[in-house]
This record gives sequence, structure tokens and C-alpha cells, in this order.
Amino acid sequence: MLLSQKQLEFARYAYHRWNFKGGATRSGKTYLDFKWIIPLRIRERAGKDGLAVILGVTKSTIERNVLEPMRNLYGDKLVGTISSDNTAWIFGEKCYCLGAEKVSQVSKIRGASIKYCYGDEVADWSEEVFALLKSRLDKEYSCFDGTYNPQYPNHWLKRFLDSDADIFSQVYTIDDNPFLPPSFVENLKKEYAGTVFYDRYILGKWTLAEGLVYPMFGDSCIVQDIPDTGDYYISIDYGTHNPFSAGLWCVTKTEAVRIGEYYYCGREERKEKTPEEYYSDVKRLAGGRDIKFLIVDPSADAFIATVKKHHDFKVRGAVNDVLPGIQTTAEMIASGKLKIHESCEDAIREFGLYRWDEKAESDRVVKENDHAMDEI
Repeated sequence: MLLSQKQLEFARYAYHRWNFKGGATRSGKTYLDFKWIIPLRIRERAGKDGLAVILGVTKSTIERNVLEPMRNLYGDKLVGTISSDNTAWIFGEKCYCLGAEKVSQVSKIRGASIKYCYGDEVADWSEEVFALLKSRLDKEYSCFDGTYNPQYPNHWLKRFLDSDADIFSQVYTIDDNPFLPPSFVENLKKEYAGTVFYDRYILGKWTLAEGLVYPMFGDSCIVQDIPDTGDYYISIDYGTHNPFSAGLWCVTKTEAVRIGEYYYCGREERKEKTPEEYYSDVKRLAGGRDIKFLIVDPSADAFIATVKKHHDFKVRGAVNDVLPGIQTTAEMIASGKLKIHESCEDAIREFGLYRWDEKAESDRVVKENDHAMDEI
């Protein structure tokens, strides 16, 4: 099989207790693992004492990021699915497949020896899980292979990688993968340009998030025209004393356009509105359009109950993970897939004010001028 220089280096020298590939997205970090490393490590330890373990953020990410690509290469007989007891048969060995986001999810490995562990998206794990794993790799032949995308410089994984443990560690940039189409690489660089994600996901650096969250947002993102057709949605960040922000979206095959908004701050207006009053405001914003869904913060129980009582709209709970949402939004802005109509003055205002918290040791935004941002 054809390998990049970085992959060849890993295949030759990654025989330490801890072996890491980190850096840019789509840089070729994982293909070698699916094709060779995981099968090799498991077969080398077949029949030996200890557990074989695959850890990822969740079981679903293990299936999507690890097992499915391996299954596509080797078939169902060699790479099984995760059963109800959190195990899968992989190359004749029972492997525990566990989520590493919380230490409670990996209780099955407490007290057990681990002969081999593969780790996916390690920088997104709980530090407690990684600390537990250290004490479980207790055989002379125990080893770990893992991948990660870098985050902020003071991250616990960065501190471990800089320690004097028995570690083989590589850093990949997007240009270390010679098999990607040049047009794809060029477009990806454009989409991340000017953001913290460029340093992390293109250059593979551990970089502090600074300045504006969306520095690429400008006049080219603001439009005067509204699509003639599309699917309509309304996204809502609910507030009573704090601002209530609702955005009306027209989603076509090529772009998402915010064509209208409703923004109300009970504190500034010195009058808090009830869920019923907000429902009336949202209905006016819809303007008789066929709204596919209202996307609402799941914690807004009273408002969601009010919406359901009237039977006019279907409701979906929003995903409140801030950083993945910011990354997706940044990519869509940079690629020209997200537009804001000029009438949406509060959203435009917040785009120009929404900043990273430069005093924080981890990735955090300043919790000001963020209600339209959360809703978007």
C-alpha cells in the first residue's frame, strides 16, 4: 500500500509504550491505523493476558471513526459491531469499546490489565479517563496508539506529550497527506483562514484562541436578496431577563440564509415577556411560512411546552456544544454557505463583537453579545 513519509516513519519507529499521531484534520493520521497498526497490535498480543480496548469520545464515534472504516477494508467477519456488553470481536479478539468523555463510562477497565489500547480523538477525552488508563497498561508488552487534533496550549494532553514518558509522537500538517486532491486542500485552507482552527487543523499547532471568533465575517456575508424557495427553520436562544433571539432561516441546496430575526432583551426593555408572548412573537416572525422545525435550547421547558400546546410548529432540541458549533459556523461562513440578510441587525452586530476569552486557560468565549451567536 502507498504511504506518506509521515506514515512510513510511524510504521518504522512507533514501538514505544505511548504512540501518538496528532495535528491537522485529513492529514493521513488514521488510515495507517485501520490498514495495519490496529490489526498488527491485536494479533501480536493474541492469547496474552490483558484486555484489548478501543476508547473514543463515545461509542458512536468509535463506530463511525474506527470500526466502520476498518470494516470497509476487512469485512464483517474480521471487524464486528459493538454489542450490548460494549465489546466487539476484532481479528479474533474481544475488544472493549468504551466512551472516554467521562470516567464513569470506562468503569469496565477499573482493576483490569490492558494489553493494547487504541485511542480516538484523545484530546476530547476526560483527563481522569487518561489517568486511569495509565495505571491499566501494566504489562511489559502493553502499549497505546492514539490520534488527536490539537487544542489550546495548556491542555492536559499537551503536558503529557511534553513529559519524559516513553512516547513516540508525530505532528501532521495538511500538506503531509500527498493523496488529497490539491483543490480540496486549497478550499480547506480558505475555509479555516484567519481562525484558530487554521493553526490547529491545517498546521497542527496547539494554539490559544484569541480575538474575534469569526474574523472572516464581513460585507460579503451580508445580502440584500432573499432566496425564492427553500426550507424554512427558526432557531431560538431563549431568555427572559437576558435577550431572547430568534432567527428565521431559508435553507437551500447551496446555502443557509438568515432572512429575518426577532431580538428582545427583558432587562433593557424593563419588561420580561412570558412564554406565551414569545410564542406570539415567533409566530409573527414565521409570517405564515411552512416552518420545518423550531430549533430551541432544550432547557427552555416552559417555552417548548407552550409551542407544543398550540400545535403550529414542530420542535427540535438544539445541540448546545459551543466549540463544534463555532467550528461549523466558521467553515460555512468561509465557504460562502452562510449568509445574513441586511435586516438582521442584531446578528450582524454580534458577529462584530463575539470574542474569545483571552484570559481563560481553555477555549472559552466571552459571555457577552452572544445570544444571536448561540442561536445561530
